[in-house]
Amino acid sequence: MKLRVGEGYDVHRLVEGRPLILGGVEIPHERGLAGHSDADALAHAVGDALLGAAGAGDLGQHFPSSDPRWRGASGATLLARVLEIVGQAGFAPVNVDATLVAQEPRLAPFAEAMRRGLAEMLGLDEAAVNVKLKSHDGLGALGRGEGIAARAVALLQQSAPERGPDG
Repeated sequence: MKLRVGEGYDVHRLVEGRPLILGGVEIPHERGLAGHSDADALAHAVGDALLGAAGAGDLGQHFPSSDPRWRGASGATLLARVLEIVGQAGFAPVNVDATLVAQEPRLAPFAEAMRRGLAEMLGLDEAAVNVKLKSHDGLGALGRGEGIAARAVALLQQSAPERGPDG
């Protein structure tokens, strides 16, 4: 069995007038994340990790902000397409471990909902998905509450023989 590991990262600025969505969960807060899509930094980091593990580029290559088709797209929509790309490369996700870095709002009450949301989006058992929460303890832009960042690691296993460059 062939295994692959990928790492993903995303960060978005907090702004007025947008909903705050992380892992497909809407978090009550006066500010949300700025972005072309729904700016779900957690889903985006997971998507980047999956694409990286499959050797299939990154979210920006597949969903450029210059493409109006992806304006307002949900993290779930992007992850569904990422899973198609990963599957076409002959891989399937095994597990995902993610870390959110946010000074505000307090995300602990939503951690399990985000975990369930990601597991559902990825078609994985909840035990195969982990979401950790950190702050920057007042340091830097994230520590001042200017944005939220996410990191993720994904493990893929080969689900079919790998396809060469000619298909």
